Amino acid sequence: MIMKKLLFLLTSCIGFAQNNPNPGYWQQHVDYKMDVKMDVKKFQYTGKQEIVYTNNSNDTLHKVYYHLYNNAFQPGSEMDARLQAISDPDKRMVKTFKKEGKDVKESRISTLKPNEIGYLNIANFKQDGVAATTKVEGTILEVTLAKPILPKQKTTLSLDFDGQVPLQIRRSGRISEEGVALSMTQWYPKLCEYDFEGWHANPYIAREFHGVWGNFDVKITIDKAYTIGGTGYLQNKNEIGHGYQDAGVQVVYPKKTKTLTWHFYAPNVHDFAWGADNEFIHDMILGPNNVELHFLYKNKKENLENWKKMQPKTAELLAFFNENVGPYPYKQYSVIQGGDGGMEYGMSTLITGNRSFGSLVGVTAHEMAHSWFQFVLATNETKHEWMDEGFTSYISNLAMNKVLPPKKPEIPYEDSYNNYIYLAKSGKEQPLSTHADRYDLNMAYGISAYSKGEVFLVQLGYLIGQENLNKTIKRYYSEYKFTHPTPNDIKRVAEKVSGANLDWYLLDWTLTTNTIDYAIKNVESATDGVQRTGVSLERKGRMPMPLDVIVEYTDGTKEFFYIPNTLMRWEKPNPYAGIKGNVLKGWDWAHPTYFFEIPKSKTSIKSITIDPENVMADINKEDNSYPKK
Repeated sequence: MIMKKLLFLLTSCIGFAQNNPNPGYWQQHVDYKMDVKMDVKKFQYTGKQEIVYTNNSNDTLHKVYYHLYNNAFQPGSEMDARLQAISDPDKRMVKTFKKEGKDVKESRISTLKPNEIGYLNIANFKQDGVAATTKVEGTILEVTLAKPILPKQKTTLSLDFDGQVPLQIRRSGRISEEGVALSMTQWYPKLCEYDFEGWHANPYIAREFHGVWGNFDVKITIDKAYTIGGTGYLQNKNEIGHGYQDAGVQVVYPKKTKTLTWHFYAPNVHDFAWGADNEFIHDMILGPNNVELHFLYKNKKENLENWKKMQPKTAELLAFFNENVGPYPYKQYSVIQGGDGGMEYGMSTLITGNRSFGSLVGVTAHEMAHSWFQFVLATNETKHEWMDEGFTSYISNLAMNKVLPPKKPEIPYEDSYNNYIYLAKSGKEQPLSTHADRYDLNMAYGISAYSKGEVFLVQLGYLIGQENLNKTIKRYYSEYKFTHPTPNDIKRVAEKVSGANLDWYLLDWTLTTNTIDYAIKNVESATDGVQRTGVSLERKGRMPMPLDVIVEYTDGTKEFFYIPNTLMRWEKPNPYAGIKGNVLKGWDWAHPTYFFEIPKSKTSIKSITIDPENVMADINKEDNSYPKK
């Protein structure tokens, strides 16, 4: 009976994973089994991996590819080369010093010794028990299959692997700056995704990932003193203990026990990560819907108070995201000290823990929000990094405003607008469609992914109204969870919710560096003696927008004038309660100027303002008001 129930749950998960509203949509499926042994003294591990791979496509596959991320942490790797070539390398990944009076930035990877590098070696690769041909190029394993995988067919892929955990340089590694022993992220041979665009066998150069949806059954054997936190549900918690055991259970190990084998199971995820340390404190609280919230952090006196205070705030964050995006679909989430900043993984995050209370809550808010925008809505963040980082920034900033409100009222997205406008004016912006590794500057990547991505959503609220934006986010989550949505998907949901045409918005904002720049060109009285005022507007930027214009009169009253963008084929309801609204003739993009009349004298007008709420990302706001401020 139990097996039947388990089988039903698994098949339900797999079936649900294909539940994407796009006609003909499909995605691959993979079931991992891994048995790993970790040597905590040498920071080396060995493992066996078996994958049942389901080809849900209509294509016959002759090859498969795996990511071997650890291989990036070797002198001469592509990641090393990029660090040496880019003008603003990640500060965490370089050593900075003076040489002959000049600042030198040296790649930390370039100086790694053989016992400090990362590696992942593969042996004994078989497909359904038959040897297959393998070739390793940097961080990619290419496998020529023993037999093709036909459409809608399954095959079993097995291999042995041994790896070395590199010194902590980026995300994964050993002995972080805060002394965490093991940050095990992107640590195993990870099958590359094959989708409607083909194979995504990208080398690991700097950032971002894309994975296959599936189930993970993982056993990790490690020194008994080490506590593990990470992806999945611990299956043998009453044998392991370490704070996972049921209430009232006392775990006693046999006297000669040196190691413990931790058994995790993670259903319907696309990655598996873990952190481990022999000094971890492990706390657990119940959050909304009885979700177990686990906290694993170093036993350091100076951090204990902040980590304890942060725990109920994490429960509040979970409640906020549940309400404003959709229900968290798993039964656990772990916040683990480790890594080199903050990075999201399946059912967990690794964050640096030596922080102020506000910073600790803030990084947890952002990384936890990724559980919705990336680990349930699994965009290909190597290509559409602005969707996961930008949308996460949007919802986590709103959450922080709620759970840890600032002393003085703040606009949660103001910094993102300022960052974007700085980049747009710098001449160094690249389109949001740029691959995450192809930005010329880390600065340009960071502002594009996080800030311009956030502005996309805030500004979408300006276009279709905040209520419609809220509905769009919830519907997007509901319809596309456990799949790989694309930029067109969020756009189409917004169109269906609002009735507006938004193709122009997605195109200009993501595929170009076109900017928004409108101006009040002239305000003049009528010459025929009639009480009216003519207003001339100018579009200076290439990107069109609808315009909200507020006129304030000398008697203290206000009037709203809405100028539709004809490309939208839609009119926004008046967002200003208590203010008279007027819908004017639409402004066609090809016309650089626009004229309308106010049925009052110029002397009765105190001010005219384009976009008084400052939610349109106009790169020059100085000419958006009359009289000029």
